[in-house]
Amino acid sequence: MNYILFDGPSRDSLLPFTFTRPVADIRVGILTIREKWEKYLNTTTTTITEDYLSGKFPMVELDRNVLINSSFLPTRELVDQIKSLKENQAVFQGEDVIAFFSLEGQEVDFSTFEQISFEGEVMRIEHTWDIFSKNGEALQADFDFLTKGRTSEPLSDTNSVIHPENIFLEKGASVEYSILNATEGPIYIGENAEIWEGSLIRGGFALCHNAVVKMGGKMYGPTTVGPHGKVCGEISNSVIFGYSSKGHEGYLGNSVLGEWCNIGADSNNSNLKNNYAKVRLWNYATEKFEQTGLQFCGLMMGDHSKTAINTMFNTGTVIGVNANIYVPGFPRNFIPSFSWGGASGFTSYLPIKAFEAAKVMMARRGVEFDKKEADILSHVFELTKKWRNY
Repeated sequence: MNYILFDGPSRDSLLPFTFTRPVADIRVGILTIREKWEKYLNTTTTTITEDYLSGKFPMVELDRNVLINSSFLPTRELVDQIKSLKENQAVFQGEDVIAFFSLEGQEVDFSTFEQISFEGEVMRIEHTWDIFSKNGEALQADFDFLTKGRTSEPLSDTNSVIHPENIFLEKGASVEYSILNATEGPIYIGENAEIWEGSLIRGGFALCHNAVVKMGGKMYGPTTVGPHGKVCGEISNSVIFGYSSKGHEGYLGNSVLGEWCNIGADSNNSNLKNNYAKVRLWNYATEKFEQTGLQFCGLMMGDHSKTAINTMFNTGTVIGVNANIYVPGFPRNFIPSFSWGGASGFTSYLPIKAFEAAKVMMARRGVEFDKKEADILSHVFELTKKWRNY
């Protein structure tokens, strides 16, 4: 069977992260949503997404296909029900389609389908804040799935450990002279990942492959650091996608960082309003600030965005793609993509300059800034022009 992940209606409420990726490639827990589905299905998937993303994330349609709404996270029960789908059948939860069977070229009309209701529990990522607020549950599910029937690599006896049965190290992982407390959630250390001396780790916590916690890092969960990430300082209940760095002192809490981000030394975000009111976040679809229903909500930062040292962010700040924030004071709590500046004002960060920085940053990690990446970011520059009033 050919499996295709599609964005669904959640895409717009997951901006700025879906400016540069399909919903399926959002990381929550240990794995991306795509990686979860592929491991449960034991096969590769392709994607239906925005046209400008399809060069990097193509769709392959075969004679017989099952299309899956990638805002839903897999469970064994759900996967079994999806695998049993036949022609003109679809799985729904309430009014929302989870998956359906489609023949090549078929025009889909759900009123003609047999609609099968999924009655089990299933997690769904519909808003940016779901990425960190549901990270603990997703991290536990991924930990259980990835480690079932397996034995952890040995943990060095230089460490102090609480509940070692909830700690798992992949091949090549290294942890020395640190304190690991897995009482509140599991701790997963990916292949060739490192936790340097003097770090304090409180689960749930996931350090994905080739990522690093630098000396004295204070991590408390549920927090995820994506592949090739570098972190230090204090991080609480946050998700950092791959290749991003928060490598120095400073606080990051209840936040999500996309790929290729860099947080300068001693930068901090607020995650709680002084009056303890519920936090509002910028909504790209409605073009206004909307309630999250959360009391704790920090920073949402799109791919390739960066801050200088000592940058400060108000509660509930949303930063687009390829923004560069570098002047003192608190900038506004919505910063459009390709903005350059800070509290004293912004100018447009032109793609030619942004791409120069991206090429250098990515080359340092052995990744090429190619035409596909440039084309996506160029499209985002045009797409987000209406929000840059400078």
